[in-house]
Amino acid sequence: MQKMIKKYFALFALPTLIAFTVAFVVPFVLGIYLSFTEFTTVTDARWVGLDNYVKAFKDPDFLKALWFTAKFTVVSVVSINVLAFLLALLLTKKVLGTNVFRTIFFMPNLIGGIVLGYIWQLIINGILYQFDVTLTSDPKYGFWGLVVLMNWQLIGYMMIIYIAGIQNVPKEQLEAAKIDGATSGTILRKIILPLVMPSITICLFLTISNSFKLFDQNLALTAGAPSKQTTMLALDIFNTFYSKAGFEGVGQAKAVMFFIMVALIVVIQLGITRRREIEN
Repeated sequence: MQKMIKKYFALFALPTLIAFTVAFVVPFVLGIYLSFTEFTTVTDARWVGLDNYVKAFKDPDFLKALWFTAKFTVVSVVSINVLAFLLALLLTKKVLGTNVFRTIFFMPNLIGGIVLGYIWQLIINGILYQFDVTLTSDPKYGFWGLVVLMNWQLIGYMMIIYIAGIQNVPKEQLEAAKIDGATSGTILRKIILPLVMPSITICLFLTISNSFKLFDQNLALTAGAPSKQTTMLALDIFNTFYSKAGFEGVGQAKAVMFFIMVALIVVIQLGITRRREIEN
């Protein structure tokens, strides 16, 4: 079997490697190069060194978007994971219609970001109109609107992952703990949470990366209004690249910094949570 794998590995792996190189590696490397240039198209790029990065750091809109995105990510990651875990605990009990509830909670994740943004814009503005305000009247309305939207979209998805982790906890350990007189809180803290840590690692990774990369929903819900105070990083990069003539290189530099920042945060998160994982 091993000989067969070695013999035909190149035949089966080569098409995938070529597609990965063309669709990911080449654009990625080219994007890093373009972040050090001034360009309007790939063919007229002119090397400017670190000028684009300096301009990016001096851009108040970029720093404002960074701070807004960081706040949004912290609130969203905590709320999504706490609520998803509580729902998972509830739906792993013997509750009538459990499968129906799981399906209902998961369905929002199937809706596209732009559509989701416009749906929630109508819903939230419909409520806020009663108080003579809108999502774009004050940044706090846009902030919490995005948080509600993100929670509604991702809680069901994370819930499914947590359910899989909870169902993998050995029933013998839970029964032994109950016989020994452990309370529900103790069982949760000492048995369930440590054994579900692989699911927590995955859910934290997904919620952090999705929160930082949020674009479609931000564009549809507030488009950064009022006065770019609800603009997240992805939308700010898009606006820099496509709305400011001669700033394509600056937009590319922001994108590179964005990638590095998110990658570092996610790698640190994975390192911390994986160290806490234990085997059943």
